[in-house]
Amino acid sequence: MSGRVLLDREELGADVVAAAVRLLGCTVEADTPDGTVAVRLTEVEAYRGADDPASHSYRGRTPRNAVMFGPAGHLYVYFVYGMHFCANVSCLDDGKAGAVLLRAGEVVSDLAVARHRRPTARRDADLARGPARLANLLGLGRAENGVDVTSVTSPVRVRSGPPVDPGRVRTGPRVGVAAAHDVPWRFWIDGERSVSAYRRSTPRRRVGG
Repeated sequence: MSGRVLLDREELGADVVAAAVRLLGCTVEADTPDGTVAVRLTEVEAYRGADDPASHSYRGRTPRNAVMFGPAGHLYVYFVYGMHFCANVSCLDDGKAGAVLLRAGEVVSDLAVARHRRPTARRDADLARGPARLANLLGLGRAENGVDVTSVTSPVRVRSGPPVDPGRVRTGPRVGVAAAHDVPWRFWIDGERSVSAYRRSTPRRRVGG
């Protein structure tokens, strides 16, 4: 895993849609109390700033969403439903709000460590299937909000993977947002078992970055 280079910040400074597609197939690597856990991203979701009513940054900068305003390549971690953490990677130029929600992935590190961290998972494909499970597996919480995933010294790193075959990239409506849920900015790799099941949004739910 360490042989893969870290994703370049400039690749994340692109528009949120381009950044989301680029993150597919990349690996998120986190140092946890149980050891390093790595997840190859198979599903992500893009959110932009003032022109995206589903985004946490839609109404402007706050202490909670400040990481979304850049620079690119930092984790935006937030608590949702009073139960779970979810994690995004900031993108766009510094001062412009945008982020990509990490929705699901395939464990590519020691499965024994991953199963120890997520003992309720019924299958290996469920270990990081969904944004809350992914964040839980990687140990992402308030302490990781703002960390630089492009730095070799960071406790959470995103390593570059080969670009996914465009023929395998699928797109569809976002999940768990009360507004703009039909915007097709959820991207996934076709045929991957770890991709989460689609459930149409309801007005009370909000998951996006």
